Amino acid sequence: MTNDQEEIGDEYDVIIVGAGVAGLSASIYIARNDLKTLVIDAGDSIMRRNAHLENYPGFPAGINARLLLEMMHDQADRAGCNWRRTEATAIASMSDGFVVETAAEGRYHTEYVIAATKNTTDYLTNVDGVGTIDRGKAYIDTDERGRTGVEGLYAAGRLAEKPHQAIVSAGHGAEVAVTLLEDDDRPFYHDWVTPDGYFTDRGRGLPPGCEEIGEQERHNRENESRETMRGYVAEPHPDEQRTHPSLRDD
Repeated sequence: MTNDQEEIGDEYDVIIVGAGVAGLSASIYIARNDLKTLVIDAGDSIMRRNAHLENYPGFPAGINARLLLEMMHDQADRAGCNWRRTEATAIASMSDGFVVETAAEGRYHTEYVIAATKNTTDYLTNVDGVGTIDRGKAYIDTDERGRTGVEGLYAAGRLAEKPHQAIVSAGHGAEVAVTLLEDDDRPFYHDWVTPDGYFTDRGRGLPPGCEEIGEQERHNRENESRETMRGYVAEPHPDEQRTHPSLRDD
């Protein structure tokens, strides 16, 4: 084993670079399918500049954008994600996956990478086969489902030229996650909770990612959901709205 190999830290199935809505959405679906997942979060999602998010489905009067990110982070955390609060500085392609280097000097090995930063592409420049597109801002060349020209490397959200609306980026993050699971030769992943007996009472086995629950468990989960949501919205979110870097005094 070389010194470089010895210095590599924890190993993961999937590393997601970026914790905006695309990266967080992808992380939820990946981790819920029991892949060991690491999210590298530099803390600079453009969503943090939003004064009030009013077009995200499910929130008729809108929602604090920073609160939405926090809720998505907590959902990914519940699904089993691991986190590093740092910036990805480089990705190296290996025979058995990738090594992701970070500004915190951590180096992590992974089989798959999902790049979900907004327009930052510097950390991908040394990966042979990654196509970039310059349209005033940098994007990664992908197919519609987020595959790049490098097997095992995907891009999601704005980085993959998707429209800037938060719901579009979130949806594409989920689509990229499902695409990765399909490319990993896993059975189609439903991620669906059904009433007790929905499949088994018809003589069918539970499909991958499905769960049947009874009436009492459904009530328990609904009660937990209500209590959790009340906790999130009971007080104003403490994080200050961020502004565009060109408008900052510092």
